[in-house]
Amino acid sequence: MFLEKSSAYMAEDHGEPPEVRRLQAFAFDPSMSVRLDTAPINHLTFRIRWEQGLQPGPVGEYLEVVDYDPASGCWYEPVDLNATFLLAQDGVAPSLGNPQFHQQMVYTVAMYTIENFEQALGRQIQWSPRMHSGDISHPQEMISGEEFVEKLRLYPHALRAANAFYSPQKKSILFGYFEGPSGTVFSCLSQDIVAHEVTHALLDGMHRRYVEDNHLDTLAFHEAFADLVALFQHFTFNEVLEHQIERTRGDLEAPSLLGELAQEFGRATGRYGALRSAIGTVDQNGKWVLVKPDPDLLKSTTEPHPRGAILVAAVFAAFLAIYKARSKPLLTLATSGSGVLPEGLLHPTLVKVLAAEATKTAKHFLQMCIRALDYCPPFEINFGDYLRALITADYDMVPLDNHGYRVALIESFRNWGIVPEGVRTISEEQLRWGFAKNAFKNLHEGQWNALSELAKELAPVINKTLYRTSRADQARTLLEARVQAHAFLQKALQQDTNSSRRDSFMEITGLDVRPNMNVPGLRYKRNSLPSFEVHAVIPTLRVTPDGKIMKQLIITVTQRIRGVPIDESKEVDPDAKGDDRFDFRGGTTLIFDMESEEPRLRYAITRNIHDSLRLDRVRRHRRQRSEEGLSLRETYFAGQPQSQRSEPFCLLHGEH
Repeated sequence: MFLEKSSAYMAEDHGEPPEVRRLQAFAFDPSMSVRLDTAPINHLTFRIRWEQGLQPGPVGEYLEVVDYDPASGCWYEPVDLNATFLLAQDGVAPSLGNPQFHQQMVYTVAMYTIENFEQALGRQIQWSPRMHSGDISHPQEMISGEEFVEKLRLYPHALRAANAFYSPQKKSILFGYFEGPSGTVFSCLSQDIVAHEVTHALLDGMHRRYVEDNHLDTLAFHEAFADLVALFQHFTFNEVLEHQIERTRGDLEAPSLLGELAQEFGRATGRYGALRSAIGTVDQNGKWVLVKPDPDLLKSTTEPHPRGAILVAAVFAAFLAIYKARSKPLLTLATSGSGVLPEGLLHPTLVKVLAAEATKTAKHFLQMCIRALDYCPPFEINFGDYLRALITADYDMVPLDNHGYRVALIESFRNWGIVPEGVRTISEEQLRWGFAKNAFKNLHEGQWNALSELAKELAPVINKTLYRTSRADQARTLLEARVQAHAFLQKALQQDTNSSRRDSFMEITGLDVRPNMNVPGLRYKRNSLPSFEVHAVIPTLRVTPDGKIMKQLIITVTQRIRGVPIDESKEVDPDAKGDDRFDFRGGTTLIFDMESEEPRLRYAITRNIHDSLRLDRVRRHRRQRSEEGLSLRETYFAGQPQSQRSEPFCLLHGEH
């Protein structure tokens, strides 16, 4: 008698890989493992996507861990996560002194963060391209000096310093280590720091103009968004949540590990408590002080970290409000209607259900925050824009706000003094980006339909990217789409001589496409048209909570005036360089619905290239930086090597 093979055995026979890889990592950082109350929850086992071709390093499709320590002149042996013994025990055990665990830690947390982005965005992520100056007779993977970057490099021991930063130039994250009061502190062993830096890289891959300091909020947004991702990822670990909810008796406004970032790093660098906290701080007397909304604080806060903390506090306060609302029925049942918990420990079942509500709410907020990036302008992001993007993106996914997520965000942002420009009233209807069909009706009356025709021509791109292929193939396809889109628009603009149609196009896109106008700072092609860039073509495929498939195409088109002087009495000179000159940009983020045969332009999020009021604001901002000695490079990098002075995130993350 012969037994039939089990399905598991059959899968092994056919060589089918598992879906996930289990790897150990710290929930917070090593310091939590030597505290009696937190040691049981600080060692987690992550379930991340199985990469079939993962090489020692680890080196996979997205990431390459390179463990060279320049300060010691030492190469550490790369970890092989496919080794039999490591597969059997969920990777290398957490260890402060084992370089192979350090390599595993950065890889694990980075992949976990990447997966959260891809789930929210409905597509594979791409790193920002490597830029080459000058005109290039480019191979297929290059255009206008852009080179595809397949893997982000992670250096666990890159520098002996109290710093960690993402390098847009090197397409790498460099983690530092230093001697603290209780021994060596490795930034690569802090889950918060790893998630924060990887988020910088992911955001740069989506919006690489967000490192330009042309608005008070832009660099602050980079910092705040990276903090938000790290914070909300805390709430995806059930063991940690249950421990902290039991400790705080379900009150997430109380001091806890969940609302703080980088505890070990913060203490070792002389700060009280965490490096940053979303809900409160510890004063110099060691007393916990809950953060209270201050609508006037934004006006007086200019440095990126404190300004970014205001955005973090606004979003996190909305999350806490929703958690309270969702947990209220549970507490009502648990207390027989009184709402007042009895003295003593919470019942284990109550702890579990409260943790489940916190996890569900945090995952919703994390996905909302990430998804909103697709609804932002391609440059000069400000906090008001981000609120509008949050509201609009969530409305598209969930039209009925039954749980009040959008209301909570609007209320919290208003409490912190974050009010978008050009909005008459602070309401959901006013905050959502206006439908393009209402603002630009000429597009839909057949007068000139170049943009909708462009989306229709690019529709096959979505079909090519529906199924998971290599990211290199995806990048090549999207690059071809950008070239195709640029050629299509150039031809349409060249052939059309109707000035009213051009005016409609310019109103929608914010570009100047008038031929032979010789606008100072704009470059003109041989066909007499000003140059512009199709910055991105991004197809997305998302599934709404009610099961509806939402297919969209996002196209960003930008243009710049080069050599604009800070001093308005001087003339624009595209060949002039220096801190007193900058590039002034115009352009738009176009979002098309692609669910029917005829694409429909739904949103146009536009900055006009000839917006004189915005130009004046950029000039004032840059003058203020200069006059007050607040030039970021000079503030943080006086006396530093030029190689470091050119790195914006090294600038932001250094000790100061």
